[in-house]
Amino acid sequence: MAGGAGAVSAPLLAVHNVEVIYDRVFLAIKGVSLAVPEGAIVALLGSNGAGKSTTLKAISGLLGPERGQVTRGTVAWRGQDITRLPPPARVRLGIAQVLEGRRVFEHLTPEENLVAASTAIGSPRRVRELVQMVYEYFPRLYERRHAKAGYLSGGEQQMLAIGRALMAEPRLLLLDEPSLGLAPVLVEEIFQIVQRINAEQKVGVLLVEQNARVALEVASYGYLMEDGRIRMDGPSEVLKANPDIQEFYLGGGAGRTSYRDVKHYRRRKRWLA
Repeated sequence: MAGGAGAVSAPLLAVHNVEVIYDRVFLAIKGVSLAVPEGAIVALLGSNGAGKSTTLKAISGLLGPERGQVTRGTVAWRGQDITRLPPPARVRLGIAQVLEGRRVFEHLTPEENLVAASTAIGSPRRVRELVQMVYEYFPRLYERRHAKAGYLSGGEQQMLAIGRALMAEPRLLLLDEPSLGLAPVLVEEIFQIVQRINAEQKVGVLLVEQNARVALEVASYGYLMEDGRIRMDGPSEVLKANPDIQEFYLGGGAGRTSYRDVKHYRRRKRWLA
């Protein structure tokens, strides 16, 4: 299996040959296959418009509001086909997505945001325990717990968005561009916390990122996506050592990468396939 998991048991998540069409016309992703083993951090890399967010929404079931649908292939959770399950059922199974752009409830405080995300939890005591757990991972949220979320910084809102997802007690976190618009020092802090959550809570992570450098530092395995297709995959160390990955995604070429030589760029990209 391409995700690095053993053949003895099914991976936590397996996406097989999935196609997604919007408005019954536009083919957004084309035969995408990937896997996330239990407790692993896996990166899904690619430029803007490659189809990464659509892939996450195919997994979480959030395509419907955007008039998208899976028209081919399967999404499997621990070997069970969940392709047609509604989003709330997927959350109950343990899949939680943190959408790009944070999308917190700006008129509520951080604590009210966290409690609002716990509506499926019957026990008030358990809600308090989960809120405390989020504060332990994100002490800054505790410090700002009485402020309106709309007044938090971008980094604090991203922490809150991840914290809200943790309130669902997920087994898999789908993180969509968590570094977007954040200063490097905040990006480093948030990814260190994600690694802690992964290690301590045994939560798998599928990380969508344009920042390939930071993603490959925290992930054990990666997939490179372009034009709606998976073009390359492998262990993070192997991807980081690949000359094309270095040139076009890690900025490791001799000097600044130039895209003026379009023919050369396309030829190299075909080589990746």
